[in-house]
Amino acid sequence: MSIEVENISKVYGEQKALNNISFSVNTGEIVGFLGPNGAGKSTLMKILTTYINATEGIAKVSGFQVETHKQDVQKSVGYLPEHNPLYLEMYVKEYLTFNAGIYKTSKTRIDDVIELTGLTPESHKKIGELSKGYRQRVGLANALLHDPSVLILDEPTTGLDPNQLVDIRHLIKNIGKDKTVFLSTHIMQEVEAICDRVIIINKGEIVADKKLKDLRDEKEQTVVVEFDYRVEDAFLLKLPNAKTVKNTHDFIYEITFSTGEDMRSHVFDFAHDNELKILQLNQKNASLESLFRELTS
Repeated sequence: MSIEVENISKVYGEQKALNNISFSVNTGEIVGFLGPNGAGKSTLMKILTTYINATEGIAKVSGFQVETHKQDVQKSVGYLPEHNPLYLEMYVKEYLTFNAGIYKTSKTRIDDVIELTGLTPESHKKIGELSKGYRQRVGLANALLHDPSVLILDEPTTGLDPNQLVDIRHLIKNIGKDKTVFLSTHIMQEVEAICDRVIIINKGEIVADKKLKDLRDEKEQTVVVEFDYRVEDAFLLKLPNAKTVKNTHDFIYEITFSTGEDMRSHVFDFAHDNELKILQLNQKNASLESLFRELTS
């Protein structure tokens, strides 16, 4: 096991941030740690990276107990915190060289992580001159300097634009081919795009632990359709296997069906029979979103 969490609790004064949670992460897995703001995600990250101690329970990373073997844990973990701490006045390569000296890592490793994280064209610049996306790459490069076996990422895509999101997702997915990745986020699309498995936490307690493949195989789907005219929900609910209907904006509807069959053809026929024009018609994997809403609302 790369990560083992056994009956971990963390109390701040009278507030219980984590309440007796347990799970394990196998070597080579990319696991998304999903939950609303304030659910306890960052608290657990800090425990796993030895920044704070748990009030109760035992946590192990790469077989080392986090409270009694802190240096061994730190050697085996690459950590990117939510607020990526960088020296903005330093050049990219200068910053990584500085940290490589702290890690006592070979200088050849600096060029390796620069190439791995796609920083080569920006490596001559000061960090303060970089976009948010490239600053995140610098943080990832720094986390990878000592070639850790476990990568712990806390909200790695916060504040990125759509293009930067795609780049960082691809980078994390690529890194996950060789390392165990534990990824904290409150964005469900991140989990669906990157992860093999999702753990959902709410109010300090684990409320779900599922493989993404199992979620995708569940017999439920959502079709997003935009008509040229408003339609009453009751009419759309007459579609075969229709479970819920949500009018999200103007004439756009999300229809959830309790079947694995692609229902877009039925929606198309409905529109044709009722002399409606379809302006868009897409299938959406709603399983994770539905599960999240159900467990955290």
